[in-house]
Amino acid sequence: MDILTGNEVMSGATVYLDRGGNWVEDLQAARVFLKEEAEARDAAIAATKKTMRINSLEIETVTLKDGVIHPDRIREQIRAGGPTAPRFDRQHLDKDGHVSI
Repeated sequence: MDILTGNEVMSGATVYLDRGGNWVEDLQAARVFLKEEAEARDAAIAATKKTMRINSLEIETVTLKDGVIHPDRIREQIRAGGPTAPRFDRQHLDKDGHVSI
């Protein structure tokens, strides 16, 4: 079983294609493509690439356990859990173009 994942260009957020064709941040809302739905999955990839709104578009294999989606690859398990480093407010450049350290 596969899901589609990527990063939203504007926010950088990890997103997943849902059953309605929308990109959402909730892994559990992701559309799960069965092996026989490879053609539909590939069509969704092609349509997404045309929008240029999602980068790092990837197919990830998953396992369903009691209706819960579990990514098979450790990388996706980490991405699904959110940032591994604390988030900070963005620093803005001063008039001279430098950020204070």
